[in-house]
Amino acid sequence: MAKLFFHWGSMDAGKSTLLLQTEHNYRAKGMDCHLLTARLDDRAGEGFIASRLGLRSPAKTFARDDDLFEKIMIPAQAAKVAAVLCDEAHFLTQQQVMQLARGVDELNIPVLTYGLRTDFRMHPFEGAAALLAIADVIREMRSICECGRAATAVLRLDASGTAVFTGPQVQIGGNASYKSVCRRHWFQAFRQQDEAAMDLASARDQRG
Repeated sequence: MAKLFFHWGSMDAGKSTLLLQTEHNYRAKGMDCHLLTARLDDRAGEGFIASRLGLRSPAKTFARDDDLFEKIMIPAQAAKVAAVLCDEAHFLTQQQVMQLARGVDELNIPVLTYGLRTDFRMHPFEGAAALLAIADVIREMRSICECGRAATAVLRLDASGTAVFTGPQVQIGGNASYKSVCRRHWFQAFRQQDEAAMDLASARDQRG
């Protein structure tokens, strides 16, 4: 029986690399796959999945209002593909996760998804929360913090390299960058930012 898989990990855990390696393994056995990624993530060029190791493959894209059972799963059945591989799965909506699960259950097509678990505020992404709730198989992919611990969190850094904890969950463009860290170092950065904000407020009160 087909299953719904969720491979989650922080940035630099090799999620896209594993997806593209999985695609290669299927194709090496003469089996086709449908690749899927978020339309809003165009770092590799719209309609492509790329890894930091230089691997790259074309993919179908999804937006929040797409019905993935109709758009992806039914065509996948017609094309007799061996599996559907979805990158950036944290950008899925809860309903889209249900649509992919329906394709697994009703059409017997395995769906392998890859994505982040939480955002820079340590809040779960909608798609990740849904996948953690209903996926048949959940696998953590390990990234390493600079201290050597498992990096399970992400910091958003501004142009000066300072961690920020406010702003939209998804930021397209801008000068922000991201850094994978362990939970301990995420909380350390959060406390430092909170203390700096309190010091600034205190200084303003004294001037007032």
